[in-house]
Amino acid sequence: MMEKNKKNVLLCCTGSVATIKLKPLLDEILKHGTVVRVVVTEHAQHFFSAGDIPDGVEVFQDSDEWSMWKKRGDPVLHIDLGKWADAILIAPLDANTLAKIAQGICDNLLTCVIRAWDVRKPLLFCPAMNTRMWEHPVTASQICILKSWGYTEVPCIAKTLVCGDTGLGAMAELDTIVNALLGTISTV
Repeated sequence: MMEKNKKNVLLCCTGSVATIKLKPLLDEILKHGTVVRVVVTEHAQHFFSAGDIPDGVEVFQDSDEWSMWKKRGDPVLHIDLGKWADAILIAPLDANTLAKIAQGICDNLLTCVIRAWDVRKPLLFCPAMNTRMWEHPVTASQICILKSWGYTEVPCIAKTLVCGDTGLGAMAELDTIVNALLGTISTV
């Protein structure tokens, strides 16, 4: 349920090393009176621990989808999360999940939420991947597909990546992401 005057934000994290920024990103978003739930892919779980998550923030993973549903009439998590959220923020969006979303593949909780998302509501995505992946020709076409659906890109930036390479592909700075989110949900 949405608290009065508060916006519900579903923060989705994928298997990019930029998921190490989950805690500070959550902290910044929560400062602005939002209610946040988090959906993580299996690989995103390598980059944070349960202790990184502030009290009161629910985190959902693939196994939650299947543990909730037992019979007809039971809740369907990927549908319920989409109904609950006023906006989705995918930060970071790795190359693998970008490709899945652009092709309509829904083989985990996160991609099922996105596939069932009401495209009249805002979805922001923050690409984060190695420079070589970013520069691959397929990346630009996949980004264009998401934008053609009305999704908002928070563009990646150039810097020295965790792997030591320097170039485009790093997730946008946290203040840029939070400002984009706040600007979007203020109109919802």
